[in-house]
Amino acid sequence: MKEAKPYEISKHVVWVAYTKVKANRGAAGVDGRSLADFEKDLKNNLFKIWNRMSSGSYFPPPVRLVEIPKGYTGATRPLARF
Repeated sequence: MKEAKPYEISKHVVWVAYTKVKANRGAAGVDGRSLADFEKDLKNNLFKIWNRMSSGSYFPPPVRLVEIPKGYTGATRPLARF
């Protein structure tokens, strides 16, 4: 019996995510690689990400949540830090 992949993630979904990051002028990730560096081998890098995510072998690092003040209202908003 063939085991099913843990997640059904299409390559299109990974492409759409990349285009959103690019449109937002995304900063370097936790690995320190810039978007320009990532784009030097874009096709291969997107494939690696898709492959790891769809196979279930991608585990993002834990994120620490910090509440930061929002103006003079006394309210806060969450800020995730790696």
